[in-house]
Formats: sequence, C-alpha cells, structure tokens
Amino acid sequence: MAPRDLAKAYRVNDGGKFRLKQFDPADTAHFKSKEHAAAALQRGVERLAALQERLYADDRWSMLVILQAMDAAGKDSTIKHVMSGVNPQGCQVFAFKTPSAEELDHDFLWRATKCLPERGRIGIFNRSYYEETLVVRVHPEFLEKQRLPERTSGDLWAERFEDINAYEAHLSRNGTRILKFFLYVSPEEQRRRLLERLDDPAKNWKFSVGDLGERDRWKDYMAAYEAMIRHTATPHAPWYVVPADRKWFTRVVVVDAIVAALERLNLEFPKVPPDQRDALKAARAALEREGNSGKA
Repeated sequence: MAPRDLAKAYRVNDGGKFRLKQFDPADTAHFKSKEHAAAALQRGVERLAALQERLYADDRWSMLVILQAMDAAGKDSTIKHVMSGVNPQGCQVFAFKTPSAEELDHDFLWRATKCLPERGRIGIFNRSYYEETLVVRVHPEFLEKQRLPERTSGDLWAERFEDINAYEAHLSRNGTRILKFFLYVSPEEQRRRLLERLDDPAKNWKFSVGDLGERDRWKDYMAAYEAMIRHTATPHAPWYVVPADRKWFTRVVVVDAIVAALERLNLEFPKVPPDQRDALKAARAALEREGNSGKA
C-alpha cells in the first residue's frame, strides 16, 4: 500500500450509509507486526515534522485533530508517538474532562471554541464537544446540570448534530482543517488493558472504578458512536474509524491521515518580496565584512 493511501480505507466522508460493523478493531491492513509498522511510523513522524514547520511559516491554515474513544483505547499514547517530532511551538493539546461550573453556564461548544488552534498550528482535542453526543446521551441525567430551557419539540441529539455540522463548516470555511478519529477498540482488548493497569503499580493511577460501569453500557456507547459518525461525517470534517486493538497500527493510520491532509494544503515558506532582496544582500555583505575583519 502506497504512502498516504493507508488511512483512506478508514475514512468516512459521508455517514449516511455508515455502520460500525463494517470495521474491525483488530485490523492491521498489510502490517504483520509492530516491527513492520515501526519504519512507516518513523517516516510519517518525520514528514509530519517537516509539514508542521511549513504550516507554521505559511500562517494561513490551522489543523484541528479530534480524538474520541472508549477508555484505554490509546488516545494519550497516540498523541505522544504521532506528535513526537513536532516542534512544541506549533502544536497545542487540550484534554476535555467533566465540564466546570463556568463551562456549564455556556453552550456546549463554548469551551472548545476557546481552545481552537491559531493559524499555523496543529490543535489536538483529547475528547471534545462530541462528548455531548456520547457520554451525555448514554447518561441523560447529566443534562440536568446543563439547565437547558424546557423543550416542547424537536430531537435534542439531531439538533446537536446540526449545530456541530454548522460549527465545523464555519471553521473549515475560515481555514481550519478538521480531522476526527474514533479509535475503535474491542471490549476484549479494553479488558486486557484495564487488567494491565491494575497489575502494574506504575499504571494504577490510570484506572478508574467508573470504567467498569461504562463497560456495562458498551452497546449503548457503540450505538452512540455510530449515530455520531453517521450524522457528522462530511468531506470537510471526515471521521476516521481507526482499528485500535494494536496501538502500533493505530499510530500509523493517524499519522498517515494527518500527513495527507497537510500535503493537500500545498503549504509554502513565505517568499521575500522583490523590494526586500536588496536589503538581504546588504545584510549578507555586512556579515561577511564582519567575519573578514575578525570581529565576533
């Protein structure tokens, strides 16, 4: 499979016919092992670092990368490995946890808007406003804390999908490229990783008793994820349903998708205007004279 072709198999541009059962969380495409994928990941990380430098210099576009997944699917490690070569100056990461009192006093998109990447930067959302169509949908009791006006008609979830689509269209029109990744882990692999957290003292802090309760709602969550992708996958803000049972494969797919999206932007380093070239020549001459005179 050629470079930049890998992620296409997992991309959803139009969610109308999407079904989660079409994807296998254990899929690894043509990669047979972690060692086999390591070289592809390294090439992707190096290419991403070069493109991020161009993105920063070009200063016309920004990129928003959204990661959604069940617990222990590998969001943190994906960010760590994929962005390992990127200049921290051009990248910003935000993790969205339980909304604060201030955030609950605003609409559900408000806290995300504050964290959007500036032009020239890659922004990463570890969870996002999509939690409002996932955990809140599975736990409708959370809506009480939002103190929404009394509803007399309409479907709340359909309206939230509509709001999100309009929001992402607005961002896209104004120069933000949006990539959304659902790291699709199987319940069996999640169970193994949760046990690993319990067995390793260095990982105990990652374990939450609440994770077990969420496992009991697995089918509800998968239905919510399927609805989310079906209603919000668009050409300008596609979803990638990334197999996540093998973390090493997840990382290769994610970096491939990001690199391909950046390459489509045709990023360029700024060119010096003709009227400034004489000034640059004069600066070079001054520096060379300084070197010839022995001055430091």
